[in-house]
Amino acid sequence: MFLEQGPNNDADYGWIEVICGSMFSGKTEELIRRLKRAELAQQKVAVFKPAMDQRYAKNNVVSHDSNEFEALAVKNSRELLTRAEGYEVIGLDEAQFFDHEIVAVSNALANRGIRVIIAGLDMDFKGVPFGSMPELMATAEYVTKVHAICGKTGRLAQYSYRLDPNDDLVMLGETQEYQALSRAAFVEAMQERKNKSVQNNSDTSDSASA
Repeated sequence: MFLEQGPNNDADYGWIEVICGSMFSGKTEELIRRLKRAELAQQKVAVFKPAMDQRYAKNNVVSHDSNEFEALAVKNSRELLTRAEGYEVIGLDEAQFFDHEIVAVSNALANRGIRVIIAGLDMDFKGVPFGSMPELMATAEYVTKVHAICGKTGRLAQYSYRLDPNDDLVMLGETQEYQALSRAAFVEAMQERKNKSVQNNSDTSDSASA
């Protein structure tokens, strides 16, 4: 478990923490836990999320366990530079959906003396590093990778497999659309998807030729 750092000896600078992992791994749950502890320490806390994410609530970040924390939705990363004014701790949820400026903005906030806590998916549904998460992880002082439990093997899961055939990169969803899988289960599932796609294309070609 991540333990909060002691008082910052150099008050001019803060730091960045990244919480990453697959869907259903507890990223938002861990983000909320840290934010609530900061509030208990009498620190000024604000939480932000991309405006596009309104699965549970417009003005809250909500974990899959229904734990929640009041949040502000922002349209772009640059908004954070003004909205974060006066706060000591900033939380960012679903960071993979922010625009690419989130890396520079997060560092600018940390350089102001703010503790920036970021939660997001490290890989998309194809198992490819997602958005700006790789750069945020490289820039951060602290990175915590959390895991879900594989729905097929019961092992630790790090992949977010999409059950829906939709190939759009961004598709908000829950257990009806996604499943957390271990490496072995993910590779098998992706191979099955590929074989099914080849078969469907073959059937379409045969129909067109008939």
